[in-house]
Amino acid sequence: MRGIQHLLLLAEFMLLARCQPQVSILPKLKQIFSGDLLFLRCDNSLSGSTVRWYFNDMEQPLTNETWKIGVATPKHSGSYQCKRNGAKSAGFPIDVLDYTPSASLTIKTGQPVMQKGGSVLLQLDNDDGLHGWKCWVYRGGLTKKIALRLRNDNARVIFQPSRLNDQETVFWCTDTKQLRSNQITIRTSEKATSLEMYPLPAVVGESLTLKCQVWGTNEISRTIFYKDNTVIRNGSSSIYEIPNVTESAKGSYKCDATFTYMKRTAGPPYQVVSDNQDVFVQAPTVKAVLSANVGMSCSCTPCPRNSTYHWYYKNNGQPWALMDSRHEFMMPKASGTYACRAVWAIGRSILSNAHFYQSPIKSILIGVVIVLVILGLAAVAVCVYYKKRNTNVTIYEDVALTTRDTGDDRYEVLHKGAQREGEYDTLHPEAPGRQKKEGEYEALKRGETEEGVYHTLGMVGAAGGQ
Repeated sequence: MRGIQHLLLLAEFMLLARCQPQVSILPKLKQIFSGDLLFLRCDNSLSGSTVRWYFNDMEQPLTNETWKIGVATPKHSGSYQCKRNGAKSAGFPIDVLDYTPSASLTIKTGQPVMQKGGSVLLQLDNDDGLHGWKCWVYRGGLTKKIALRLRNDNARVIFQPSRLNDQETVFWCTDTKQLRSNQITIRTSEKATSLEMYPLPAVVGESLTLKCQVWGTNEISRTIFYKDNTVIRNGSSSIYEIPNVTESAKGSYKCDATFTYMKRTAGPPYQVVSDNQDVFVQAPTVKAVLSANVGMSCSCTPCPRNSTYHWYYKNNGQPWALMDSRHEFMMPKASGTYACRAVWAIGRSILSNAHFYQSPIKSILIGVVIVLVILGLAAVAVCVYYKKRNTNVTIYEDVALTTRDTGDDRYEVLHKGAQREGEYDTLHPEAPGRQKKEGEYEALKRGETEEGVYHTLGMVGAAGGQ
């Protein structure tokens, strides 16, 4: 009899267990970092019933079976419960880490919003190498592994996942020690117009760029940006800048593009509105600080005390390159831009402020070059000056104030009564010793002109042209 009672109690317990809802997380992440996308799901054998959600014992205004957290932040840390058919689940703890993971996953080729059926190239970087790393993809409620082709010395790898056919796909990578990278979320759209956000997610205090793009053309003549279905920009620019992100930037955005294609020679332009894109805003994670004096030092107050420091260098527009130094202090040698970050066992800070360093030797060389250029220009000017003075062309200042030998290329000082043919006689016309020469002008005297005759020229033998 007691055996039957025990069986009945066990069956009742199993029935209650089946009716008891449970909270699960998708994708199944062992560590949750700031910026992660995750889904909380209320699982129960009985479907179709209303769901109520609780966060730290406070009921939330959500009734869906799945609770989507678009961008996890430390304020999402706590206990989650769901209630279904009168039964309440046990608490599900979440701890969101306020720093970035060890490795970096970025989009090498492609956009955060791709056309359905498109493909992207992803790039995985880890300063300490990629031995034992693999990547994962979450789409359609399922998680699958992506194998990587790696060499033992790989610190960077580029790979191409399968084509994107789901509305939302999440990528991330892990190693055998459960270290991981950040997530990359790529969405798809069947429309020609898409709204892109750089970077994603938005960070308080940083800038955010919204760009309206059209597949196959950049001939966009007019763009209207919307936030929560309200126009925020209407003009010819396809870019909308938010220079200083605040919590108020959070919302649903879209854009309306008027465009044409270069090969299209006739007909009205197209006009297509993009899908809505949610902008989630997160607080900045821990950040290292670079200070420069005699050398450069890197610090991060909120980071663990056993942190080491990685230094990065770039020049002439090149990407950041990891340096060999692992110490807090570093003495730069080459001119260029430097930055640093704190690194510890399972995480790291975001990159510090950048600092441009100019090598003293290079500065001296630049100064010497400038001085030599100035001296060279001065020497050229002097040479040009003396070269002009030594030419065969007579210079006015060099003509002496004494009579020189006559010639075609000579000037002669004029003396009274010594005018040459064709000269103007402005000296006293009646002066003694003055001889009129052929071709000279003669001043007319009163009474010497006949009526109707113009004596404008005093040439000998010329009487009014008669």
